[in-house]
Amino acid sequence: MSVRRLAEVQPPSFAFTPENEAWCEEIAKKYPEGRQASAVISLLWRAQKQNDYWLPKPAIEDVAQRLDMPYIRVLEIATFYSMFNLSPVGRFYIQMCGTTPCLLAGSDSIKAFLHERIGEPGEVTPDGDFSWTEVECLGACCNAPMVQINDDYYEDLTPENFEELLDDLAAGRPVKVGSQTGRVTSEPAGGLTSLTSFYGSDGRSGPLTCKSTPTPGDRAAARLEFAAQNVPAAEPAGERLKQEAKMEWGKPKGSIVETGTKHTSIAISDEGKRLEAEMQNVAVKAGGAHQGGASAPPGIEPSSSDRQSDPKKS
Repeated sequence: MSVRRLAEVQPPSFAFTPENEAWCEEIAKKYPEGRQASAVISLLWRAQKQNDYWLPKPAIEDVAQRLDMPYIRVLEIATFYSMFNLSPVGRFYIQMCGTTPCLLAGSDSIKAFLHERIGEPGEVTPDGDFSWTEVECLGACCNAPMVQINDDYYEDLTPENFEELLDDLAAGRPVKVGSQTGRVTSEPAGGLTSLTSFYGSDGRSGPLTCKSTPTPGDRAAARLEFAAQNVPAAEPAGERLKQEAKMEWGKPKGSIVETGTKHTSIAISDEGKRLEAEMQNVAVKAGGAHQGGASAPPGIEPSSSDRQSDPKKS
């Protein structure tokens, strides 16, 4: 990591707003007495947001005094983490993801546009509106290429829609957070291809549609409608348990029992044992009891204890 230093020009002082002052006190209370220093990153982050997304020296001193920490310890934290900006940034601070998924999706063209529009990383435009830097993955790979501007993500970018986005921000016009191509969250770029009846007739994500916020009653109605159209009739209890047991018996935990196949054994988990007992009860109720114990449903080998208690299989 390169050496990170505080800006040469610093403001004369820093003080949290009354709202942020109360917030800092509440955060510090979350830690045991004498352990308030654990809140240092949270307080530095709050100070940075209040100070137009950069962290001045007086803010670092304020946090150190507030948490009863040596100034050098807080300075170490502020200079170590790249999330803290140690010099002024633009009113709209752009973090461009340059990691592999975004690169493969065309982030190099976004980077070239930033160089042309704003300048080098860290430079602030003369009007104070923009500055940018390249960062590692921001976790929105499905919607690459993307950038974070202040607190919001802007995704599915092209040089054209990105230029329009920056023009709108500079002019104070409202902008759309998220995908810039109309995609809903991280659904497939070409639109939904499955579960379209469940997610709405317009193909948008959500139980009904993202055009309006569904109520819990709407969601319940949508799920009931989906179940009525798509879920088959319930299988008999014995068949259901047999299928559950087949899945459970293959889990590598619990005790070992022979399956009847030479040189083969599988593990039965505690859940598998419970299902086995429940299946036997189902078989008994169905009239399937036999001398020495109830038979297992077809396709499920009885346990070794059943085999020992059955003289026909001894």
